[in-house]
Amino acid sequence: MDLSGIISIAGMSGLYKVVAQTKNGLIVESIVDKKRIPTYSTQRISALEEISIYTTGEDALLKDVLAKMAEKLTFGPAPDHKSADQEILHFFSEAMPDFDKDRVHISDIRKVINWYNILQKNDLLKKQADTKEETEKTKVIIAAEEKAKTYSKPSVRDSVAKPHKAAGARITQTTRKTGTA
Repeated sequence: MDLSGIISIAGMSGLYKVVAQTKNGLIVESIVDKKRIPTYSTQRISALEEISIYTTGEDALLKDVLAKMAEKLTFGPAPDHKSADQEILHFFSEAMPDFDKDRVHISDIRKVINWYNILQKNDLLKKQADTKEETEKTKVIIAAEEKAKTYSKPSVRDSVAKPHKAAGARITQTTRKTGTA
């Protein structure tokens, strides 16, 4: 599951993809409605790949939590994030049984479930096996392209090493005098 380039902006609902970087912030595109908006350096922006969830052991990365939720739901939709507290807690404790119940609040769980549903609706949740196969295929393709480049393109040294002789010009071996004594 690749969450790189996907962010959450404090005070704004939904998830966004980073499109470009400007002098004062970012240009982002909403995952839900594909509208582009500018963000500024004064806004609190969180990258999903850097978020983690408190557990009883070591903290779990958000992508691992989303992967566990996807496996439990067989990549289907999760319960609505506006459901009753008990229903949400029951679902999340089944998906992540070792989350820290003291430090992870119900609002955090609702946010994670909402993010999961957004990513699931827009087909951004992929099975790890599919992702691994795609990366292996792209590695093979890139290696083949690099091999083709090395055999088909002449190197820069070849073009620089050969002296160019303009029409009618002669090459002399003498040094120039500058005219000062």
